[in-house]
Amino acid sequence: MDPRIDLRSDTVTRPSAAMRRAMAEAEVGDDVIDIDPTTELLQHRVAEFLGKEAAIFMPSGSMTNQIAIRVHCTPGDEFLCEADCHVYNYEQAAFAQLSGLVARTIQGVHGRLKREQFAGMVRPAGDHLVRTRLVCLENTHNRGGGTVQPYEEVEAICKWARSNNLATHLDGARLWNAAVASGISERQWSQHFDTISVCFSKGLGAPVGSVLAGPADFIKRCRRARKLFGGGMRQCGIIAAAALYALDHNRERLVEDHAHAQLLGGAVRQAPGLTLDPGEVETNIVVFKVHPNLGTAAEFVAALEREGVRGMVFGPQTIRMVTHLDVDRDAIQAACDAIERVAGRLADQAEKADQNVAV
Repeated sequence: MDPRIDLRSDTVTRPSAAMRRAMAEAEVGDDVIDIDPTTELLQHRVAEFLGKEAAIFMPSGSMTNQIAIRVHCTPGDEFLCEADCHVYNYEQAAFAQLSGLVARTIQGVHGRLKREQFAGMVRPAGDHLVRTRLVCLENTHNRGGGTVQPYEEVEAICKWARSNNLATHLDGARLWNAAVASGISERQWSQHFDTISVCFSKGLGAPVGSVLAGPADFIKRCRRARKLFGGGMRQCGIIAAAALYALDHNRERLVEDHAHAQLLGGAVRQAPGLTLDPGEVETNIVVFKVHPNLGTAAEFVAALEREGVRGMVFGPQTIRMVTHLDVDRDAIQAACDAIERVAGRLADQAEKADQNVAV
């Protein structure tokens, strides 16, 4: 077991003993030939939970997102998304490579978009123009720093999309966190979207797996696309059982992760040369910038690792840390102390260097 405090992501969690028992005892079948009963149960539960007709289990959130986009569109179409969203930045432009689609980006503020930013974004019909077909949003927003989309704007954007005959898809990998932080249920968020992707390995502690939910006929088409993408799984009830356990046991405790992220944010505010970006911590993601006087983000992360804390380089001067169920309050406090200690030491070194130059 790695003794370091690993805050690189909420995907680094390991299944608990109880989750492993659930996996070991799962009833399984061949989900490609006919039905895996545990997977079927998960799909039914998630569809009902999100208020949709049907759902389909897949290995990853990238696959659920990309298959949703593919089925909503046809080759040569475009979809609208926020410029820093996961679909556009972290999925290898699979929409272009695998489905022949184009993304048209809109720059938000920490991942948040406003309804008025969509004005004029639907291209007119014509033989020379790409066809606009879909709007994709992300909640919570990863690169935005775990921000929760304003509910009123989500509602307004989706209403605008419908009025322009556009489909809507939500990358809700961390929708669980948005629900806990906002007090607005996952089902209420989901009602505005045609399709929703949710992830069980982010925040909920499952080792793998995402679900795409939407209309029954749409999900039937997605099953065919899943086979094309290589996502058909056989006795996948073993991992579906972990997702079911996560859904039943690990959602409500996300409030603890949010509280721990607030502690990390407080340590960043206290530390010299560090700046929260965004300035408020909303969920379980903490993003902060390192002043160049302290070195680069990579150098700061390396210094933290020598103190037993792992973070993720998120840009030349930007670091991300994510709280999760495998890091308790004592470990978070130790991480806070390490952040302040490293920043203080580097700030002192920078000050001495400035004094030497002045002399």
